[in-house]
Amino acid sequence: MATPLAAPPAPAVRRRRYRPVEGVRPVGRSRRSAVLFNAVGLAFTIIMAFPVYWMINTAFKPPNEVTTFTPQFWPSHPTLSNFTSALRAQNFVTDVKNSLIVTSCAVLASLVIGFLGALAIARFRFYGKRAMILVILVVQMVPFLALLIPLYLMLNGFHLTNSLTGITIVYLIIVLPYTVWMLRGFIVNIPRELDEAAMVDGCSRWQTFYRIILPLTGPGLVAASIYGFIQAWNEFIIINTLNSPEKQNLMAWLASNQTLRGTAWGPLMAGATISALPVVVLFLIIQRHVATGLTAGAVKG
Repeated sequence: MATPLAAPPAPAVRRRRYRPVEGVRPVGRSRRSAVLFNAVGLAFTIIMAFPVYWMINTAFKPPNEVTTFTPQFWPSHPTLSNFTSALRAQNFVTDVKNSLIVTSCAVLASLVIGFLGALAIARFRFYGKRAMILVILVVQMVPFLALLIPLYLMLNGFHLTNSLTGITIVYLIIVLPYTVWMLRGFIVNIPRELDEAAMVDGCSRWQTFYRIILPLTGPGLVAASIYGFIQAWNEFIIINTLNSPEKQNLMAWLASNQTLRGTAWGPLMAGATISALPVVVLFLIIQRHVATGLTAGAVKG
């Protein structure tokens, strides 16, 4: 019996070396430009992070190191007395509670109302829809400091002046337009075919809402909540103008430390460090969802 012939060996593949063409540069940055851009980015990062570092640095300094003419970039004798003074200060704990209550209620209410409003604008057709979208954009351009007197008169008419309920409603009005506009973009990117397929399978409009639309809009809800939380948490001019010191927030307490008699910089920086912790902790908890929410809809499949 004849044995089959072995297959001839495959010819060796010769790799062609890249030869640069005269007058043509390869696509991408050169090493020198990359180093230059990285150096510029690092410089901007240091400039932006330095105030935060100096705030934390001052919070741990004793009074004699805070007021010295020679800047010290690291406390020689770190102390926690500034944090103790801030926690024992008048109205500090009360203002922290007020900030958490007002901000949480305003953000939760804005998410509920804003999501329903965005769903109506994105999914239903009604008269004046384009005008409503234009009004939402215009409202965001109006500075709310110009509305202090009308806000006071409105709250006074409903007996809500000098109350946390009235400030919560004001913060809801501030956060709501951006929430509606942002969530509308997420809902528009959800194909209508998913709604129709769910209703063909027997789902009602309410089941389609919480089984299809709500889970797919989750990243947008997280991103909108972060923005609303930061905006409501950092606002202090309105609540400082309309409410008494016992019914203000933490940012108003920080502003009240600057008086004509001087400023206690150590306790002030300690209070500022404490006030920044809730936002940082909240962002670290849901940072993955925030990144998803900010990039959702950028690429349409």
